[in-house]
Amino acid sequence: MKAILLAGGKGTRLRPLTVHTPKPIVPIFNRAFLHYQIDLLKQVPEIDEVILSLNYQPRRIEEMFGDGADLGIKIRYVVEPIPLGTAGAIKYAGDKLTESVVVFNGDVMTELDLAAVIRLHRERRARATIVLTPVENPSAYGLVETDGHGNIQRFLEKPKPEEITTNYINAGIYVLEPDTFDRIPSEVPWSIERSYFPSLIERGETFVAYLYDGYWIDIGTPEKYAQVHRDIMDGRFKAPPFADLSAPRTFIAQDARIEDGATIEAPVFIDEGVLVKAGSRIGPHAVLGRQTQVEEDAVIERAIVWPNCRIGSQASITNALLGRQCHVGRNVSLNSGAVLGDKTTLTDFTKA
Repeated sequence: MKAILLAGGKGTRLRPLTVHTPKPIVPIFNRAFLHYQIDLLKQVPEIDEVILSLNYQPRRIEEMFGDGADLGIKIRYVVEPIPLGTAGAIKYAGDKLTESVVVFNGDVMTELDLAAVIRLHRERRARATIVLTPVENPSAYGLVETDGHGNIQRFLEKPKPEEITTNYINAGIYVLEPDTFDRIPSEVPWSIERSYFPSLIERGETFVAYLYDGYWIDIGTPEKYAQVHRDIMDGRFKAPPFADLSAPRTFIAQDARIEDGATIEAPVFIDEGVLVKAGSRIGPHAVLGRQTQVEEDAVIERAIVWPNCRIGSQASITNALLGRQCHVGRNVSLNSGAVLGDKTTLTDFTKA
């Protein structure tokens, strides 16, 4: 059995972090995001190959994952000639497949029991199975209606309050039969939500829902990207490097240097080669990427700092995301949910 990961997006909602780093490999702590999806797929032994559907900076992704030998699963790469949309990318990547295929959107992190989804798909002899998950604010999403037997009835795009009949949305995870791909035109942008799924309903084909109310998050915005780090540190989602840590959850690499007089407040993640100088306070919910240097009396909390940054003395960073090789000057105050791209420099006494 094969799996297709739709990893071709430009990650525009996460810019400027994704200008030089494709969204599938943005770091969650010190692991590329795509590792977490591959971990989930590996829990189903019959999935013997992962097909990565790429478009944006594909070489960066292939250099990181190679043929999958180090991960224990075969990885194959398919690069779209142009952005083909969700359905178009699936057809381009899976046009020669003959057995059921698992499909993941490239920005979903979840603890879903994928084997149970495949089992339901087979029990119902479905042409397509879609995972649905509930949300608190249905009006902000496209909703999916089902009948009492779990059959998909219709899709509602961002409905008005009076149109809301369900709080379940498309979770971006599917099991599909490749012989249904014939309705998707070749090498033409095509939407799975607006074109492919409605065709199943119109033709009366067996199209069923798997309802899932466990952990699920779309990491595609700065707010959600930061939240997934907090969820892992707080134990709401069990994943490396905090999966086996008991509270208070603190991960400090062995070669990190924390000077006397520095304060570490759990939960916190401090990677290899980090230096935290005396008087600084790190945490809670701070993430310091490898080789980052924090000067005296700086404060970093509820912030994610990518590798090779330098934080000046008496700087204060709260609720911010910093890309690689950023330089924050002394006495800088960064407390507004700011997102800094790679190599950003903030001069001394900047307030943002």
